[in-house]
Parts: sequence; C-alpha cells; structure tokens
Amino acid sequence: MIGNMVPNQDLSPSERATASSTGGGCLPGFLLPPLVAVLVGVGLMFFAFSPMASPAEALAPMQTAATSQGYDSTSQALPGFTVEVQSWSGRIKTWAAAAGLDPKLAATVMQMESCGDPQARSRAGAMGLFQVMPYHFVAGEDPYDPDTNALRGMDYLRRSLKAANGDAHLALAGYNGGIGVISEPESTWPSETIHYAKWGNLIYQDAVNGIPGSPALNEWLAANGGGLCRQAHTSLGLTP
Repeated sequence: MIGNMVPNQDLSPSERATASSTGGGCLPGFLLPPLVAVLVGVGLMFFAFSPMASPAEALAPMQTAATSQGYDSTSQALPGFTVEVQSWSGRIKTWAAAAGLDPKLAATVMQMESCGDPQARSRAGAMGLFQVMPYHFVAGEDPYDPDTNALRGMDYLRRSLKAANGDAHLALAGYNGGIGVISEPESTWPSETIHYAKWGNLIYQDAVNGIPGSPALNEWLAANGGGLCRQAHTSLGLTP
C-alpha cells in the first residue's frame, strides 16, 4: 500500500497541486521596457490560444521512450505471476510503459498488493489494484477505476524507484512504508515493510530471471498470499 506506514512523507497529488499553484509572481508590467512588454503580451496571447495536449498525447513520449528501453506494452505475455495478475498483463505493460517502469516490477506490486483484485481494500483504507491510500487521489477520481488506480500507483512507484537509485528492494520498501524509509537503516523499518520488501524483491528477481514456477512466489502464496489470491480469483470471475 502506498506510503501507508508513513503517510506524511509525501504530499498527496491534490496537496502538491495546491502547493505549486500558490506564491510566485513576476515584476509589475510597468517596470518592463515598452518593446519587451509588447513581446511578452504577444507571447502570452499565443500561449492562451494554443491547443492543450490531450492526456494521450502527453503520455505518448513517455510510452515511446519506455518501449525503446524494451518495455513492450503490446505483448500480452507476462509470466512469473499468478493467473489473476496475468489477466492484467496487457494493461500492466501499458501502465508501466507510460510511467517508464519495468512491467515486471509493476506486476510484482500488483501481486503483493491485491493479486489483481480491482475491488481490494485493506483495513488501513488502501484501495484497488495497487492499494493506493485515499490521500493520493484528486477530488472526483474513482479509486477503484483500474486506470486511475494505476496512474496514482505507478507515479508513486516511479518516485520511490528514483529515490532508491534504481534499487528494487528499496523501492518496494518505499512503496509500502513511505519513500522516507529508503534513507533509513533497514533495522528501523516496520516489520511489515521489511517482509514486503523481502518477498517483493524475491518475486521480482525470479520474474526478471525468467524462473518458471517462481519458488519465491510459491513460498509467498503459502505464507500469506494464498487467501488474497483466492479472493481475487472470485472477484475476477475466473474459472476454478
């Protein structure tokens, strides 16, 4: 669940938007030389009447860059995970590509968080496929909509991975316990975060190495993931 253990380490999207929209300003217009003022005015008119890019257009450069790194969003195969998570393979690749992430890392988070159940909800209040906490959503968003949930989850995972300098183990710890834990000694992490990062990294490494019948995944299922996946199996209407 995103930053559940340390909810105040990062501002929510709405808080970040508020923070970025306050303050600032520029020099009063009458201090500018007349010619500069005219040029600024023309530039502002051009900006005002320029069409804004659609969300799809805004994401296209990121998707292209991610595909060039080998993250193919068109291939449906994403082995190394349970059948419930595999049912989301195509969309996981699209979501991961848009965020510039390895789809196997995104799938690992989904595996650990919800096992592919879009209606999953934790006792702490985390919601959906990637178990995103309420304060990460903008007013009016549906936390259980897969695309919305993935947008917020992948953004946090991307920031966590950046803070961890690409270390998957630390990034997974940040996703669970809050990005702030990444800079702290592992011995100080909450036990939930320690176990989450351990299991998640083992499952991810098995997927990266293409190990069939991931031993780490099977051990996680036997330890504490089986019930989560049975619930997801029923929620998704998959055949026994």
